[in-house]
Order: sequence, then structure tokens, then C-alpha cells
Amino acid sequence: MSTSVSPPPILLVEDNPMDLDLTLRAFSKKKFSNQVHIARDGEEALAFIPRWEAGEALPAVILLDINLPKINGLEVLRQLKTHERFRRIPVVVLTSSREDKDLKTAYDLGVNSYIEKPVSFNKFMDVAEQIELYWCVLNERPS
Repeated sequence: MSTSVSPPPILLVEDNPMDLDLTLRAFSKKKFSNQVHIARDGEEALAFIPRWEAGEALPAVILLDINLPKINGLEVLRQLKTHERFRRIPVVVLTSSREDKDLKTAYDLGVNSYIEKPVSFNKFMDVAEQIELYWCVLNERPS
């Protein structure tokens, strides 16, 4: 009798209901095996830290919007990347922000990738597939 290990989840931090729906539909259509946890603002995203400290599975990747209510995505990124244990979790900024300042700040804070949200569903499907393939299948994560 074999025991299957669930793949690590993906944490999606997104406040826009349309972008959230688009992302979840893209993941569903691509039949991702990773469970998707959702945080709808920066405060909800940071609330995962005590859950991870309590032993909940770390995400394979965090998809982080920048323009979030309560606590913005750059502050979430800063807190994650300064945390001793969780700074190695890959973070991909997936945002509509085209601000050069946001891009530079995100990389200064330790983001692993910065992707501007595609406008069309087909392009978004391509991005979702690449995110899943690279961050959830190919990328080696430290234990």
C-alpha cells in the first residue's frame, strides 16, 4: 500500500475578484494538482506565517499582487523575506503595476520573479502553465 504525498500548496494573494477568478480558472483548466490557498489582502497573507510556524505545509510558491488592501504586497514581501525560516519560499509578483519603482523595490526586497498580469485569458493560461511547471515541478526547494 503506497502513501501519496500531496504536492505543496500555492498561496495566491489577490484582492481583485476578477483576477482571482481568472487565476483559479486557469489553474483548474490546467488541472494543477497543487491546492491553492487564497489571501485577499496583505493582512490575510501575513496570517499564514503563524500557521506555517505551527506546522502547516509551506507553499511551493507565493503569487503576490502588489496593490492590496490593509497591507500592500511590497510590505508582505518585505516581512516574508526578512523572516528567518520563510524567506526561502519563492515569491512571484503577479501584478498589473507597470511602475518601474515597484519592479525595483520588489527585487530589492528579494522577489524571485516579477510578472505583469496578462490581459487576455489565453495569455493568462500560458503564464499559469509556466508558473506551475517551473515553480511547482522543476524548481528544487530547500527542505
